[in-house]
Amino acid sequence: MIRLEDVTKIYTMGEVDVVALNGVSLEIQRGEFVSVMGPSGSGKSTLLHILGALDTPTSGRYYLEDVDIADLDDAEMSRIRNRHFGFVFQSYNLFNELNALENVMMPMVYARVPKRERIERAKALLSSVNMDHRMKHYPNQLSGGEQQRVAIARALANNPTLLLADEPTGNLSSVQGGEILDILCNLNDEGTTVVMVTHDLKVGSYARRLIALRDGQVAADQPVPERFTPLPSTILEGRSA
Repeated sequence: MIRLEDVTKIYTMGEVDVVALNGVSLEIQRGEFVSVMGPSGSGKSTLLHILGALDTPTSGRYYLEDVDIADLDDAEMSRIRNRHFGFVFQSYNLFNELNALENVMMPMVYARVPKRERIERAKALLSSVNMDHRMKHYPNQLSGGEQQRVAIARALANNPTLLLADEPTGNLSSVQGGEILDILCNLNDEGTTVVMVTHDLKVGSYARRLIALRDGQVAADQPVPERFTPLPSTILEGRSA
């Protein structure tokens, strides 16, 4: 599904070049649930942004279904982001002036889905994350966990092939976070490919595969040894417990 070859990302900050990713090569297959972990500054979010085509590599290649996305124009890339990728962020990123139903409908507006179909699908998605009773409420009337449920429903609006979640439980209590992780696991069981960035060893264990980054490089890439059991910290350094 996705293949990165020797991807490097360098940010220039004044007169200083900051290397966020340094020669990352990996593949993600359809149907996987992958945790991307590592210390602050290891390149986790940069990798997720590149996977979601929100950012471009400084060098290296990104193949989506064996197509080098560097060969695609802006219009095609916008279509891919809208139709094939779903994004869930730590801060929810909901539109404060729209209610839950309208927030979920928004990606379908850009995809030019007919209004009646938008409404019905948004209702069904909110129901699937147990938010059908809150669909007329605005973000400031919802708890953090409820906002994240709406954000997940919105990310699924256009039936994405890849769901990208950046610290999706970072602002939530352990109970609310567990509920969000259960939703992600259920989506993966139903066939959605999930890539999740997290710094939490317990959260990372919900995935089936771990990619650990350190200093912008892949330090470990392996199956999660015992699912739903907090990962040993040594695994993030490419060492077994």
